[in-house]
Amino acid sequence: MKQKYSGFMAALTATLATAMPVQAQTMVTMWVHAGPGPEAVAYSAATDAFNAQNKDIKLDLVKLPEGSYSNQVSAAALARKLPCLLDFDGPNVYNYAWTKKIIPLDTFPELVAVKADLLPSLLRQGTYGGKLYSLGQFDSGLGIWGNKKLLEKAGVRIPGSVLEAWTLAEFEDALKKLKSSGVAAPLDMKFNYGVGEWFTYGFSPIVQSFGADLIDRKTFKSSKGVINGDAAVKALTTLQGWVKAGYVNPATKDDGDFIKGKAALSYVGHWTFKDYKKALGDDLVLIPMPAFGAKPVTGAGSWNFGISADCKDPKAAAKVLAHLMSTPEILRVTEANGAMPGTNSALAQSRDYGVKGGLNIYVQQVRQGVALVRPETPAYPAISTAFAEALNNIVAGADVQKELDRASKKIDQNIEDNKGYPIK
Repeated sequence: MKQKYSGFMAALTATLATAMPVQAQTMVTMWVHAGPGPEAVAYSAATDAFNAQNKDIKLDLVKLPEGSYSNQVSAAALARKLPCLLDFDGPNVYNYAWTKKIIPLDTFPELVAVKADLLPSLLRQGTYGGKLYSLGQFDSGLGIWGNKKLLEKAGVRIPGSVLEAWTLAEFEDALKKLKSSGVAAPLDMKFNYGVGEWFTYGFSPIVQSFGADLIDRKTFKSSKGVINGDAAVKALTTLQGWVKAGYVNPATKDDGDFIKGKAALSYVGHWTFKDYKKALGDDLVLIPMPAFGAKPVTGAGSWNFGISADCKDPKAAAKVLAHLMSTPEILRVTEANGAMPGTNSALAQSRDYGVKGGLNIYVQQVRQGVALVRPETPAYPAISTAFAEALNNIVAGADVQKELDRASKKIDQNIEDNKGYPIK
């Protein structure tokens, strides 16, 4: 009797299992701008780790080339076919939020602790209209890489912390001494990157250090008198003067000037660290941003993640985003790309950005209020394009005031065309 009962139950169990539908996995597609390289490998590993840990959600990673990435996002948005998760360059968050390409993240329980742990610069970058729209695994920063051997030979003081930053007078004295000591073009400013976002990210902090900005940040309604005011004109006239004096080679074609000793200083971000360290070894030093005006300013923010308005299961996407923002995943990608970990928890475990790490000055700049995100307005793409065009012409010798006046008109016209970008 017992054997018959056992057989009956086994058959019943098998029948029920066959009859009950297997729970389908929720598919979450994620786009990242990553061609071949260590960052792409890190995202593939993050995807594999998530899928191994979660049976109810399947993460599908799509890696797209950076050059055409923004155009593909725009095309997908028009067709209402954006993926659930996508990354995008920091200042694009405001335009994406305003055009409702992405949704606020504040209501997802998995992301509450992440928001509290986020670096202040990334929290500011991801916020628009009082709501959080994006989360960044990493932050960025500007500094000046120096060749210690060439600096010491020229008798130039090497600042070791933000509190010891050069003034404008000291900075220009350093350029003069280096030029006199035989360095062909002492300051590499990465003009080989070409006209584009680098021009805005890289050079607007000089304008801001002089006391100007790209737009009035109190209202975000106009750039008049700000991007083309006296302080901005002074800032870019000064930059133009460095080029005219032969301190900067605006026609440099690659990153080789600093590595080969043709330049003793390289004005750039964290991303050159590994190549520079390999080339210069112990002669590589990181110098904080100079106080060109009243205070130093560095760029901040970087690529970050958001959940699209087209996502059919944003709760599942939020779970993936929480995974990406975990300490192990942040460290995985920042060890690959050399960027500053985007949370306090991950930063505490970073070797290069620790107190004794070679990149700690970038952390000092964030902690001490030197870092400034790009303007938090949907007009940012228009601002960046106008400023980059003006800067390119100024470096080539154009009249500074005229170029900045032209940039201001373009920006204000864009704002007017969009009725001031009212928060919807």
